[in-house]
Amino acid sequence: MPDNPARTQSEAIIHRDLHGRVAHELGLAILRGDIAPGAALPREAELMERFDVSRTVLREALRTLTSKGLVESRPKVGTRVRARHAWNLLDTDMLDWYSRVAPPLQFALKLQEMREMIEPYAAALAADNHDSDTLACLARAHQAMADAQNMDEWVRADLEFHLCVLAACSNELLIPLGALIERTLEGQLRLNAKRADVYNASLAEHTAVFDAIVARDAAAARRAMADLLGVTRGRIEA
Repeated sequence: MPDNPARTQSEAIIHRDLHGRVAHELGLAILRGDIAPGAALPREAELMERFDVSRTVLREALRTLTSKGLVESRPKVGTRVRARHAWNLLDTDMLDWYSRVAPPLQFALKLQEMREMIEPYAAALAADNHDSDTLACLARAHQAMADAQNMDEWVRADLEFHLCVLAACSNELLIPLGALIERTLEGQLRLNAKRADVYNASLAEHTAVFDAIVARDAAAARRAMADLLGVTRGRIEA
């Protein structure tokens, strides 16, 4: 009897979800420090019992963690956690996992440092290189910020604004960076909005960035973005 395509697809989804769950939980445990760098993971049989999964699912999960630089497997040695410097934190899943287990202030400041290194220069590039499409994207996001009636609308528009700045750089290597940090950046923007006197307190600073980019004034765009991020840092440190 031929396989039922719907059943086959459903089983594949369940299988993928199972190995994703195991990778997620083991990844969190490693990033949290429950299993230290250099330490061996529990034996396969123990992990299979703990997560109630097959050997195939477990090995797929371990392959996922290997691809992210968290663990390595060697014959007669087993699977061990790699040194921290080998971890690929510039991976969407890893960054999300790390944001969940790292001390909140420590993580927020590390993300802020990354933004301060990149976004002012990105604003200058956007001023020099934007085209009609990327400028329209930025204009829509800025207008959405101005029109926001609540925090959720503001945060969505704020996130889109910063992603549009990266897109306007005309540097295809920067666009994936936006996709990488999108989830964690949204969380930081929401926290900043909550800490402000009103959720849209930084509208004027965003408008300064927008006006400088529209005017193709790269120096002003760099300064305006640096000023905006300075406000953000002040709220984080407060």
